[in-house]
Amino acid sequence: MKAAVLKAFGSPLVVETVPDPVLGSGEVLIDVVATRVLSYAGEVFSGQRKYQLDLPVVPGPGAIGRVREIGPDATRLVPGDWVFCDPTVRSRDDARSPDITLQGWSAGGEGGLRLQKYFRDGSFAERMRVPTENVTRIGAIDAADAPMWCGLGTLLVPYGGLLAVDLKAGETVLVNGATGTFGSAGVAVALAMGAACVVATGRNATVLAEVARRFGPRVRTVQMLGDEEGDRQQILQVAPGPIDCVLDLLPPMASPAQVRTAVLAVRPYGRVVLMGGVGMAGGAGLELPYSWMMRDCITVRGQWMYPRDAAARMVGLIRAGLLSLDTREVTTFSLDAVNDAVAHAAAHAGPFTMTVLRP
Repeated sequence: MKAAVLKAFGSPLVVETVPDPVLGSGEVLIDVVATRVLSYAGEVFSGQRKYQLDLPVVPGPGAIGRVREIGPDATRLVPGDWVFCDPTVRSRDDARSPDITLQGWSAGGEGGLRLQKYFRDGSFAERMRVPTENVTRIGAIDAADAPMWCGLGTLLVPYGGLLAVDLKAGETVLVNGATGTFGSAGVAVALAMGAACVVATGRNATVLAEVARRFGPRVRTVQMLGDEEGDRQQILQVAPGPIDCVLDLLPPMASPAQVRTAVLAVRPYGRVVLMGGVGMAGGAGLELPYSWMMRDCITVRGQWMYPRDAAARMVGLIRAGLLSLDTREVTTFSLDAVNDAVAHAAAHAGPFTMTVLRP
């Protein structure tokens, strides 16, 4: 089969013929139909993001595809099923504290790297081998719509955060970093989950206006100007009432002060979930007042990706019409043009665009 291979950080991807993946027990073979090229893919492949990848590797996190072959433990999947392939691979020998690797993308710690050595090659290929539990049926779709369904992978990230923070219908949620790809998806998901109001923050006033236009009156926007106290007062003024929870999705280059601005706006007994990358690029981490957290009974937790059943639940939201996939301008590339796709994704980064490979 053909695949795009990353042989060294800082080198272009090489499209070449590689051996077909061989099915093992507890696995499914997938014919990849469409896969996202994330806007920061070039930063991963250059080594700038310092992601843990055991090279050489076929990169690519997740895919929309069709089942080619199933293993003996699959009881519902059949060849030909349209499926979403979740890149979040968890070790199976410790249910309480599983190691995680993002197949074809990154690993978490030494255990994640060990896991990556087996479930390694990602979706920038004609076929891929995926753990059975990472394959979710999405129902019948037109092949022409497969690129649009790649948006499922983007929506799932903030969905994982909102599930972790236990967002309830009727609550007010602050999405910090709402002008980015995952942040704008977080606004859409929060509304679909029944949030009464979403306070959307970001530095780009033009994009914030577009977020408000697309998602309607339940969204209130605040442009972050870098004045921590002033920005927080703006947040509290536009919110219709106390802010019940905060979802932070700021990227590595963002300031910790921008995170703290949002976090300290949450009400007493409020909840905060951190899903961004602040501090990961070598900058300062996040400092929060101990006495405030203790006396106001604040819950702060981190969340990487989403629970195993999230993809099936997200498909349910989409099929019910509560969440639309048709909100992004999609540009597709062939596998042979993978390096052009990576450059295009970086040049057209934004909340309402998506670059897709069609192997």
